[in-house]
Amino acid sequence: MLKVRLTKEFRFEMAHALEGYDGLCKNMHGHSYILEVTVIGTPIAQPNHPKLGMVMDFGDLKRIVNPLIVERFDHSVSVMANTSTHKKLIDVGLQRVEPLPFQPTCENMIDYFAKIIIEKLPEGVSLHHLKLNETATSYAEWYASDNL
Repeated sequence: MLKVRLTKEFRFEMAHALEGYDGLCKNMHGHSYILEVTVIGTPIAQPNHPKLGMVMDFGDLKRIVNPLIVERFDHSVSVMANTSTHKKLIDVGLQRVEPLPFQPTCENMIDYFAKIIIEKLPEGVSLHHLKLNETATSYAEWYASDNL
């Protein structure tokens, strides 16, 4: 059976600080993130189906990823919840703070993104892999085959 992978790229700006880290990333700083989302499935073969030949409409993938990730994290500051950094940001009244139950590293973020995307994909479409660029030369990758 024919399987096809589709990839859609998403971009957002996000700051973070790594609480307790022993390097420069303990300081609040921002990145221009690029998230590539690759799904896999069999193209629709029903002759009268409006999406004949598609695994998934790219617009449908946008409607999943944009509210879950882009709109939520764009121009926000992500920090580990209930840390001194989190409390200070709340005390100064910063509006777009994303407290997370983990350290907001590229590795943790990509795993989190995978989990929330998987829950929303339509039947017959699976998440194949994600790539999250934190900088122009640094990125993390998540593959479903590695995370069964």
